[in-house]
Amino acid sequence: MTMGDRGRVVIPAELRQREGWTQGTTLLLIDTDEGVLLLTRDQLRDRIQRDLAGGPSLVDELIAERGAAAAEEDRESGY
Repeated sequence: MTMGDRGRVVIPAELRQREGWTQGTTLLLIDTDEGVLLLTRDQLRDRIQRDLAGGPSLVDELIAERGAAAAEEDRESGY
């Protein structure tokens, strides 16, 4: 692709067809450390959900921390 006047780029027809992008499809440019990503809203949502699912569960961490604190309180109070 080559950038044209006023920053316009033309996405090749083969790529648009393969991705199912038609006129009016909202595309998002995401600037990352690795470069710029071009995603639809659905693709961005799926990426965020996948990234969050792979990380630690904040609820599980909180429960574990609270359990450890409760056990320590029990030890200190002689239970």
